[in-house]
Amino acid sequence: MKNHYNQKIVSAQEAVSSIKNGSRIFLGSGCGEPQHLIRSMINKQDIEDIMLHQVLPFTLSDYLDDENFLSRFSLKVFLINAFMQKAASQGKLDYIPVYLSEVPMLLKTNQIGVDIAMIQISPPDKFGFASLGVSVDVTREAVKQAETIIAQVNPLMPRTLGNSFIHIDDIDFLVPFEEELPQHTADRADADIAQRIAFYVSDLIDDASTFQVGYGQLSYSLLKYLKDKNDLGLHTQMITDGYIHLFEKGIITNKKKTLFPDRAVAAFCMGTRKIYDYIDNNPSFSFHTADFVSDPAVIAQNDNFISISSALEIDLTGQACSDSVGRQLFSGTGDQANFIRGSGLSRGGFSIIALPSTAQNGKVSRIVPFLSQGAGIATLRADVNFVVTEYGVAQLHGKSIFQRVMELAQIAHPDFREDLIKAAKRNKYIFADQLPPRAEDLIFLEKYKISKKLRNNKIMSVRPLLPSDEIEYRNFFYSLKQDTVYLRFFRKIKVFSRTMAQAHWAFLDYRKNISLLGLVPNKGKNEIIAIGTYVGDEDNRAETAFIVREDFQSMGITTCLIKMLEKIAVENGFKGFKASVLPANKVMLNLFKKIYPDSIIFKEIDEIKIVIDF
Repeated sequence: MKNHYNQKIVSAQEAVSSIKNGSRIFLGSGCGEPQHLIRSMINKQDIEDIMLHQVLPFTLSDYLDDENFLSRFSLKVFLINAFMQKAASQGKLDYIPVYLSEVPMLLKTNQIGVDIAMIQISPPDKFGFASLGVSVDVTREAVKQAETIIAQVNPLMPRTLGNSFIHIDDIDFLVPFEEELPQHTADRADADIAQRIAFYVSDLIDDASTFQVGYGQLSYSLLKYLKDKNDLGLHTQMITDGYIHLFEKGIITNKKKTLFPDRAVAAFCMGTRKIYDYIDNNPSFSFHTADFVSDPAVIAQNDNFISISSALEIDLTGQACSDSVGRQLFSGTGDQANFIRGSGLSRGGFSIIALPSTAQNGKVSRIVPFLSQGAGIATLRADVNFVVTEYGVAQLHGKSIFQRVMELAQIAHPDFREDLIKAAKRNKYIFADQLPPRAEDLIFLEKYKISKKLRNNKIMSVRPLLPSDEIEYRNFFYSLKQDTVYLRFFRKIKVFSRTMAQAHWAFLDYRKNISLLGLVPNKGKNEIIAIGTYVGDEDNRAETAFIVREDFQSMGITTCLIKMLEKIAVENGFKGFKASVLPANKVMLNLFKKIYPDSIIFKEIDEIKIVIDF
């Protein structure tokens, strides 16, 4: 085998001499690109009209202002990095908007023709097998289809495991050359914003989930905030340095995965020497082609799969753009849509799109009435589930345009909420009398959230009422019996109109006036089963009232809500509660007496008044 290997060794200059005018060349991509071979090819001045295909270029970005290079080579790319954005806007390269997972099929069917594949590999083992290392993705299919294969053999290329091997018998020229792989460290998102977004994202991720993180600076900034999770699994396109601490601290174990248990699945790796050394010959990682890793049917075989990706902007109906702002290209199509669809097919799975609420130092909202002219829609509105900004979580899947507007407006930056609601009214997305969400940062409401196990073993979550709850709020009212409504409102109410709902929101400020919801899951969604409210009065006391759906009464729910409201009221300077209760409402009267035995109780006309000191 050693002699066979030696017979194929040539210099880079000899190898590139096989390139003829008009050749179609596939270049190994990203941090796996054969830098030495690429430079040698460019220095061969007697070739021209060469078509280069590469997923993500690094070395070539140094030549995009070189007229000699541009006159001899045409570059077609599937992703655009920061170094290529200017060249893309100047027409110096050709962007192919296609899912990365589709590129292998385009190669196989000769829609993308390849004469020569120039790749980089690890040194072969004693059996003659070399690893494609950090770039399996589409490179594996390219070497199958190319007539000629030129491989740079680099001892610094990690030997990754999985479907990553190529035998030297299948390689025409071997060019030994040691050089450090390209280093890729994504710009970090604003730390405060990333931490707040991570707070909401982490709250959505349960232990033992399998997840993926899409390409983007924010997505990878979120990784360091998953420190409180256990037994996570990983099935993702790209491995970066950001995952190392999750492996080292036992946060990612892959033990609970339903597909490839005990293995992290990926298509390529981009990072620094630290991650390259970490994945080298590491059986915890299994590298595969992009058409496998990003196939929604494959992704869905991971139970409880969570797709985490980012976007440049999202419109009020839920359409997401992640590759351009207007006509300015920033990245590429990637496989965001495939991972989002795969997560939707996964048992217990869902998707998250996370993004800062603003751009350009707060001058521009990323949640917009409509996408910029020329923007590419990466994810359709029907596919989007959770959207997260530093101001909260919007859940869009299965919801109407009206609901989506309200969900997204309340997680937009406070400075833009009113304008977004005005735009939605102009577009007839919402009613003309719709109130905008409060124009303030409501992060303090997070401390008003708890979970409680009920006597029927269901888990009730408690949180403040928000404008986006309007439809569920009305559904809750209509689920109640008229006797229950009468005991709460002291009158019969057969219609709970939008006007009544809007009137309720008009006075909510979450300090002087607040309503807490009790919610339980039912067939995959949370439904309201209880509401507790207090309204501030002039005597520094708060008028309080409660209502619980009949099938959840006598489970300690009202007691829970009273205690939470008392805590909030004390924090906001109230000295006590007061309440009005009908004499027929024996349960509520006894409950107040039990919780507040020193309360003052007296009858006034047809009502019983209760005055409580904290």
